[in-house]
Amino acid sequence: MGGVLIYGVTLINKLEEIIKPICLKHNVGLYDIEFINTQNGKVLCVYITKVGGISITDCTKVSKDLNEALDNDESLIDVPYTLEVSSPGVERPLKYKKHYISAINESIKITFMNDDKKETLVGKLIEVNQDYVLVDEVKIEFHDIKKAKTVFIKQ
Repeated sequence: MGGVLIYGVTLINKLEEIIKPICLKHNVGLYDIEFINTQNGKVLCVYITKVGGISITDCTKVSKDLNEALDNDESLIDVPYTLEVSSPGVERPLKYKKHYISAINESIKITFMNDDKKETLVGKLIEVNQDYVLVDEVKIEFHDIKKAKTVFIKQ
């Protein structure tokens, strides 16, 4: 994932170094980080997760400690921004291999290239391998995936 460059290291990578220990302290996992532009200015979005789901209390504790850590290093983000800490949601994006692994046996929507044409498939994520994922009975190479997310299918 990209980010604002700081002395050759991306801002996201530097933030990850700060956020991961805070997540560990509160028994949650870091799912993703985004630094985005909105109509109201920049927003640092930190998505956390844990088995059984994230509570408002989890978000509050991580937000409080992260806010304090970021205030102690004012040179890290030198523009005004808003911090948001939340769950990635039921329908969460799958960007990294670890995201796919955590979504095994869940329904996903995946867009991928197949013989120079874009296809979209909704199905159950069965397997995640070094080079590919298996959705229902369709093998999709990681390098062909354009976009994927978990989906909620009402039973």
